[in-house]
Amino acid sequence: MAEKLIVDNRRARHDYHLSDKVEAGLVLSGTEVKSLRSGQATLQQAYAEVREREAWLNGLHIPEYVQGNRSNHDPDRPRKLLLHRREIERMYAQVREKGFTVVPTRVYFKDGKVKVEIALARGKEVRDKRRDIAERDAKRQMDRALKEARR
Repeated sequence: MAEKLIVDNRRARHDYHLSDKVEAGLVLSGTEVKSLRSGQATLQQAYAEVREREAWLNGLHIPEYVQGNRSNHDPDRPRKLLLHRREIERMYAQVREKGFTVVPTRVYFKDGKVKVEIALARGKEVRDKRRDIAERDAKRQMDRALKEARR
């Protein structure tokens, strides 16, 4: 079960409170997989949605494969997520009733297959973001002080 990280969405952890995380497969073409093998992808504007009882990932940018031919893929096309029906229905209910958003947090290879980790997310307010930054800075300063004390 070796995992090789392709891209991580650190911005999602900064902008949202992440709760339920689910691993999903991704329907891709051959040139998309080759482009991902070279470590190229962008998750910054990506989100997932449920349309007609199917889950779709929008905004994932996979650049065109350089050695590809004229039948290369569209870099910004919506891509289908492979989830169980119960997972899709539960996710759809959370989004519709409780105001969650579905955000991809990581894209990675697992046993040769491309997987996406998606999470139910609720947006953070500005004060929450500031508090997180302050806590991170305080922790960093404490670690530095402990490191200096050990010397």
